Amino acid sequence: MKRNFHALSIVAPAGQRIAQGLKTLEVRSWQPEQLPLTDLVIVENKNYLNKEGDEEFGLAVALVNVESVHPWREYEVEAACANYWAAGYYAWQLSDIRPISEEMIVPAKRHIYLIEMDHP
Repeated sequence: MKRNFHALSIVAPAGQRIAQGLKTLEVRSWQPEQLPLTDLVIVENKNYLNKEGDEEFGLAVALVNVESVHPWREYEVEAACANYWAAGYYAWQLSDIRPISEEMIVPAKRHIYLIEMDHP
């Protein structure tokens, strides 16, 4: 049965790192409009989607919850699997990470968007 999910696209290999539980913070320059976000689908795609209208296909790799967002702190580089820290970004705390084992190709878009897929 198909169902609507909110989704967030993330460039490879960060999506797999989330699915494996290695990356517990997602760092963005913006905050979601509302919290908590439950059953957010992490979509791993190949390219950065930098401008409005950018879109490609990616792989649904995990379902996560986002309970809180806070200004990203310098000591959180490892939890974000980042190479460096920069001021002015937000850390999205990922919890209840559930990998999706079935291969599901879905749209990858900017910001948080809706997709329809079978419930994993």
